[in-house]
Amino acid sequence: MLAEDGVLLREGLIGLLDRCGHEVVAAVGDADALVAAVEEHAPDIVVTDVRMPPGFQDEGLRAAVRLRGRRPTLPVLVLSQYVQRAYAAELLDSGDGTGVGYLLKDRVGHIEHFMDALSEVAAGGTVVDPEVVRHLLRRRRDPLERLTPREREVLALIAEGRSNSAIARALVVSEAAVGKHIGSILTKLDLPPATETHRRVLAVLAFLRA
Repeated sequence: MLAEDGVLLREGLIGLLDRCGHEVVAAVGDADALVAAVEEHAPDIVVTDVRMPPGFQDEGLRAAVRLRGRRPTLPVLVLSQYVQRAYAAELLDSGDGTGVGYLLKDRVGHIEHFMDALSEVAAGGTVVDPEVVRHLLRRRRDPLERLTPREREVLALIAEGRSNSAIARALVVSEAAVGKHIGSILTKLDLPPATETHRRVLAVLAFLRA
């Protein structure tokens, strides 16, 4: 399910998704149509712009949050032109906290990255654009004082949706070392017992909401 008011970008995304083997069950240009289309088609994932008609403020985001209030497990990948901290926080607070993504529109040009993010969110993961992560780090005092600098670095990479192997390559360490860092992060954040995947999501939420 695709919601984007820009005709050229919308048609481009339809073509891209189709070429990559995904079916776009509906493509709309405003928030009200998005809500109606989701109710009609029950899609596997929603990809939506933030600013849409009629006010071009945060209509797309509000619609996504409203939809996740009704369907907490509905995966939603939000595309935004700019880094909006409040938008990211509200999206991450919606639904049950899983299956959410926040990407800048420039990232759509990196096809492999965009498709990986789409798959990750559809599978229940959390993906946040690296620029959003950097912005949040610059704009706030780091409250995760119990984490070491390396653990905060690992957590930031988890927030970008990277796997253990990808984190290991980025930091030039072994996967075993990454696993130990992640275990330490989850312990220090006092996360409730759950599957490792869900605890990783909770760790990302704690990182971005702080």
